[in-house]
Parts: sequence; C-alpha cells; structure tokens
Amino acid sequence: MDINDLKKVGRPAILMCFIPATLEIVATTIFAPMFFPVTHLEAAIMGTVLGAVSPAVVVPKMLKLMENGYGRAKSIPQLIMAGASVDDIYVIVLFTSFMGIHSGNSFDTISLLRIPLAIVAGLAAGVITGLILVKIFRKIHTRDTVKILIVLSASFLLVMLETAVSAYVPMSGLLAVMALGGTILKQYDILAKRLSGKFSKIWVAAELLLFVLVGATVDISYAAKAGIMAGILILIALSVRMLGVFISLVRTKLSVKERLFCAVAYLPKATVQAAIGGLPLAAGVGAGN
Repeated sequence: MDINDLKKVGRPAILMCFIPATLEIVATTIFAPMFFPVTHLEAAIMGTVLGAVSPAVVVPKMLKLMENGYGRAKSIPQLIMAGASVDDIYVIVLFTSFMGIHSGNSFDTISLLRIPLAIVAGLAAGVITGLILVKIFRKIHTRDTVKILIVLSASFLLVMLETAVSAYVPMSGLLAVMALGGTILKQYDILAKRLSGKFSKIWVAAELLLFVLVGATVDISYAAKAGIMAGILILIALSVRMLGVFISLVRTKLSVKERLFCAVAYLPKATVQAAIGGLPLAAGVGAGN
C-alpha cells in the first residue's frame, strides 16, 4: 500500500477509522443493559471489546484481493486495510479510558489526542525501517529465505518497540509493519513480489496456529449462559457497524455492491477480543464474565 493508494482512499479511510467502531460501541452501550444486568459503563467497556476489527483476518484477505487484482481501480482493499488498522488503535484507547473511569479515574481526553501521533510515529518507523532494509538488500545479495527472516525480525522489533516507547511516544506497531511492507513494495517491487509468495506460504501454518490459540481462550460455557440474547446483541451491534461503514462511504464513487462488500469485510472479530476480553474480569469489573 503506497502513498498513491492512501491519497485515493484518504477521506473515506479516515471516516472508516472512527465512525463504524463508534456506532457499534454506542449501540452496545444502549442495548446491553436492556438484555443483561450490567451498567452503562460496563456496557461501554463491553462495546470497546467487541468494537475492534481483527487485523489478522482482514489484512491477509485484502492482500490476497490486491494480488488477484480485485478492487484495484477504486483501491477498495487499501481502504479497508487502512481503516481497520487505525480502528484498533482507536478502540483500544477507548477501552483503556473506560477501564480507567471504572477504576475511579476521569475520562482521559489526552489519550484520544495520542491517536494521530501513534499513527504518524508508526508510519514513520515503518517507512524508515523499510528504506534501511531495501538498501541492505540491494547491497548484500542473500537468499530470499534469509530476507524473509530479516523482515520478520524487523517486524517483531517494531511491534516490541511500540511497547518499549509507549511511556514516551505513542506508536502503532501494526501500522509500522504495514508501512514497512509498503515501503519495500514501493522501492523494490521485484523483491516484494517474491517475498509476498513466500509469506503467503508461511501464513498457511501461522493462520492455523493463531486461530487455534484464539479458540483455546474462549470459554463456551459463558456463551451458553448468555443464551440467545448475546447473539441478538452482537447482531444489533454488527448491523449498526455496517450502517457506520455506509455512512463513511456516502460521498464515494463505490457502487452499492462495493459498499456492501466493504461493510461485510469490516465485520471480522477475533484477535483483539482474545487479547483484551479477559482484562475487565481480571480488573474486578462486576460484569467481567
């Protein structure tokens, strides 16, 4: 995803970063207390857990569409990838703020101002790392397998860097990794296409491992206790989220079918929920289960 793609999807992508997740959180906050014995604050926390889209599902699928040439003319995969990446940052910031309110603190508006800085810092770190790697790969000729290991190592370091510098500068590790790949594609497209094929093969095994681990964290007994009302709440929240996608795409040239595709592609949930879903229970939130 290069700078030209980002220019094409600029305004709708910005709206997709915030509107769908916001509406989903609002819907959960309104309807959850009607279905379950929870307060509106606990419902808001629940909404932020539900609100994040799964990058582990969305990004690989959009990359596959880009490889096959689908949606290229209107940059639809790039639009969804860009929106989904920032969507996670936004939702996690709100989750942290609502958890702080539950602990007796006030809503931290400064944390919302950290979102743009996290985006810029993440993109900058990824682009700089990508430029460095391109220079290394051009000067030092090695097997593609070695290049894959180097790119993976750099990606893991960028993700770890997010945690390491979080006390000083907010940064999105996910955006940094995406910017890293985009920079290699822009500066050294022949190599990028070769590496993409190898990463696709790695993802076959990684995908199985990822979702087996996610599934292992799910306690089905809670779903059984919640019953059909939980399913209805999720259905309402996702429907409102789809409405948010349509609102974000109002002034675009996308057809109705393309907008519907964007709405459906913006629904997957998995990894973020597995990562933060247990935190309210661990923090002593009454409705943690």
